[in-house]
Amino acid sequence: MPSRIHVPPPLAAGAELALPASAARHVQVLRMQPGDALTLFDGAGGEWSASITHMGRAQVRVRLGAHATIEREAARTAHLAAGLMAAERMDWLVEKAAELGAASLTPLLTERASLRLSGERTLKKRAHWQAVAVAASEQCGRNRLMEVREQLSFQEHLRHLPPGQARWLLSPHAGAQPLGAALAALAPAQPVQLLSGPEGGFSVAEQTAAIAAGWRPVHLGPRVLRAETAPVAALAALMLS
Repeated sequence: MPSRIHVPPPLAAGAELALPASAARHVQVLRMQPGDALTLFDGAGGEWSASITHMGRAQVRVRLGAHATIEREAARTAHLAAGLMAAERMDWLVEKAAELGAASLTPLLTERASLRLSGERTLKKRAHWQAVAVAASEQCGRNRLMEVREQLSFQEHLRHLPPGQARWLLSPHAGAQPLGAALAALAPAQPVQLLSGPEGGFSVAEQTAAIAAGWRPVHLGPRVLRAETAPVAALAALMLS
């Protein structure tokens, strides 16, 4: 299977272009040569066959072939909002959420968040996580990119949600609905919003506010999963069923 490379839009069949620096470095690391085949995608849907026309130290040029309307998205749309956690755990969560097909991931600043970002660090982390999502799409075959959204406070997120979507608050506490029952109650293709806490979980006040805003507590079984594991388990149940 040809190597898959994300290139920002727009792409067009028959065009010849220089790969962006990061994509060019990727091709150079693979020691590819003129004439070798690639698959390019711009994140807007579908993919293009392509071949390398020039390999240089500073530039790699490719010629695009035909566009194929190939989609590998899940039948259901899922959006994840997760409390900020330790950097390596957040990186892992972004990667796996993109692989599993999440449409977006919103980092949340919560009461117990172990990672706190502000100012320029917030912008740099968002760009880093978006690059992680791009790399995951290149690897897993997605032709659409998971959007890493702007960091929000917990309360801001509760106020900025579209209607008509199921809202699941991942919770290990008594009274939460089993994941299987929540899945069975979903309408076909109904979008789902997942809300997952940081390493220390949500505070009592945050859980109370989420439930008052229409979020349904859902549990994932008798074991308490790590902050980065719980949303991945829920996404897997949603997107791979």
